[in-house]
Amino acid sequence: MFDIGWSELLVIGIVALIAIGPKELPGVLRTVGQFMGKIRRMASEFQDQFRDAMREAELADVKKQVDEMTSAATDFTNYDPMASVRKEFDDFGADKPAATAALPPIDTVTSAPAEAPPQPAATPAPDDKSSTAPQATPPNSGPPKSGEGA
Repeated sequence: MFDIGWSELLVIGIVALIAIGPKELPGVLRTVGQFMGKIRRMASEFQDQFRDAMREAELADVKKQVDEMTSAATDFTNYDPMASVRKEFDDFGADKPAATAALPPIDTVTSAPAEAPPQPAATPAPDDKSSTAPQATPPNSGPPKSGEGA
């Protein structure tokens, strides 16, 4: 921790013996030892509190992950495919308001009357002899005979 070798301790001991004196040295060393014990206990308590805080933080993280997994599992058990399709359909319609605004409403497109197809020209009835238009020959009847028709 402090990287103090035996030679440094020997120098500190000699200086303490000279400065304090041999009579009071045991009391000073006892006080220094008690002080060092208190410092070590405080450091140990701090480390224990720090470890507890780390465990609580890890537990809180694990609890958060378990809660997320539980909510995901609950979402899967309450899965309603029709509701998700409805939601996607509503979201799709809400995402593109500009594109649908340019189109006419569906009711006007379907309710507008369709143009009637052109009617074929009226052909005279086969009984009608007053018509001047030549009549078509029926199929497989051959060429017109002299005296018939036109």
